[in-house]
Amino acid sequence: LYAETPTNPGVDVLDLDLLGNIAKKHNLLLIIDNCFATPYLQKPIDFGADIVLHSATKLIDGQGRVLGGVAVGKETLIREIYLFSRNTGPAMSPFNAWILSKSLETLVVRVEKHCENALKVAQFLEGHSKVNLVKHPFLASHPQYEIAKKQMRLGGNIVAFEVTGGVEAGREFLNAIKLCSLSANLGDTRTIVTHPASTTHSKLTNEDRLEAGITDGLVRVSVGLEHVEDIINDLKQALENV
Repeated sequence: LYAETPTNPGVDVLDLDLLGNIAKKHNLLLIIDNCFATPYLQKPIDFGADIVLHSATKLIDGQGRVLGGVAVGKETLIREIYLFSRNTGPAMSPFNAWILSKSLETLVVRVEKHCENALKVAQFLEGHSKVNLVKHPFLASHPQYEIAKKQMRLGGNIVAFEVTGGVEAGREFLNAIKLCSLSANLGDTRTIVTHPASTTHSKLTNEDRLEAGITDGLVRVSVGLEHVEDIINDLKQALENV
């Protein structure tokens, strides 16, 4: 049983207790992609997960410098993966491993500030007239708010919102951004904004895209470490141009 929580890009939160019980009942391995939460904000193994995955390229690195991934679990499960990686080549380079090990020293400090900024950004967006919907796990309006509070230390740095006006409005919003970066990456010190319908998921049919929860005006913001008022002011002026 494979799941991601919070999800990308819609920031839905899955109940890890429920998933753990289902996996146990049916004798399944439970694998959780914990990329958005990091090991600091959420510990899926405490809820019954057998393997936890992280894209270390994101918040664990924190500066968009290197590629890397992490798989965590019991030795009996990880040993085979380790041997395969060692013997066939898909292993992290020593330099990347060093960068990521140094990045872990500042993970807690960075993630706490990311989360603080993200919640303030979400609260700003929630009151904007050109925004239909805002999702951040620690916003009280989030559909899975209580689940998020139960299993996460803080809400993470990702904010998803629906800009009024559909795909064209999403494009206009991105084109008006000045301070924030435009990229498909996330978890950087810099705030990164993306409009999936016109970028990462633009090749999908409307039906397939909507089935994946990616609406026409959905915008994902990976909130960075800039002064939060600078981030908000950039989003505000971009929305005024929609």
